[in-house]
Amino acid sequence: MFARLRLLFELVCVYVRNATSAASDQWNRLWFLPADTTTLCLIRVLAGVMLFYSHAIWTLDLEAFFGEQSWMTRDVVNQMFADGYTWSILSWCRTPASLWAMHVLTLTTFALLTIGLWTRAVSVLAFLCTISYAYRTPGALYGLDQVNGFLSLYLMLGPSGSRFSVDAWRAKRAGRSLDRPSVTANIAVRLMQCQLCVIYLFAGLSKLQGQTWWTGLAVWGGVANQEYQTLDLTWLADWPLLVNFLTHATVAWEISYCVLIWNRWTRPLVLLGAVAIHLGIVTALGMPTFGLAMLIANLSFVSPQLIRLFFEPIAVEGSSSRTSEATSELLSATSGRRVDGPTGDRLRTPLLSPSRPPRVKSK
Repeated sequence: MFARLRLLFELVCVYVRNATSAASDQWNRLWFLPADTTTLCLIRVLAGVMLFYSHAIWTLDLEAFFGEQSWMTRDVVNQMFADGYTWSILSWCRTPASLWAMHVLTLTTFALLTIGLWTRAVSVLAFLCTISYAYRTPGALYGLDQVNGFLSLYLMLGPSGSRFSVDAWRAKRAGRSLDRPSVTANIAVRLMQCQLCVIYLFAGLSKLQGQTWWTGLAVWGGVANQEYQTLDLTWLADWPLLVNFLTHATVAWEISYCVLIWNRWTRPLVLLGAVAIHLGIVTALGMPTFGLAMLIANLSFVSPQLIRLFFEPIAVEGSSSRTSEATSELLSATSGRRVDGPTGDRLRTPLLSPSRPPRVKSK
């Protein structure tokens, strides 16, 4: 009797030990495996353009928003954040000259981030500038500023200037290469992915608190609101079933995003849904910058192999071998076949996936 109990206990211990070891290995592979930096670097370029544009708009009436006699004075802002802590570089700007100088410095920072010059230092400054503008004008804060905030935060964590940058060009001229798999690049992209999952989940759950999302009329309320209307979509009034479908599909997509996006077979469909929804916001609801910023964030789920296919020329000397290699890599990515990673591990590299290290030739 005791021998059987002991055997059962040993089997349970072996199961727990193996399950714990497997979970630990998967956790380390998810977060701490060196990853290709291509996806992160492309996000840096596009996010830099968005940061520059969305802050350059303030130039049209800078002092009205941030000056000493602005629509929201410092006293009002301090009262709004009385129960919390906020910090802004713009709080140092007490004169028009200092305000304009800081604004020009901010735009220069975003421009340098976009082209990838001194990227490591500039990415930190870009994050500080982004939150400084957001905290100084909380009355104008909306989704775009929040997306800009988390993108700039995660860009400074990884080597976002190792590709598509002046830094990479300078390193190449000096005989060095910045393009190598990085653990911090993996962490930065993973954090973007997790952030998106949280955003969409809570967006979907919050919609369930609104009656129009249950009745299927919420989309009609958005397209019929002339304050945000870009295109005249009032013809949808003649298609109530289509309105109902779009409303319920939006909620279902947002709630299921955090689950379906991690599966390599459903990921392309989820990303197509993101393109449809956010391009709809761009073209129909008068919020093009927000819609485009969310699409930039969704690039974190696009495989570096796919991005390299579009941005790396393969029709060069020795193109036949490079073409064959690229084709085999994409075929293995599409089929989910196991391939060699840069550390010698065996990895799955789906085409539309969280960032994975590129395949390298075995020695």
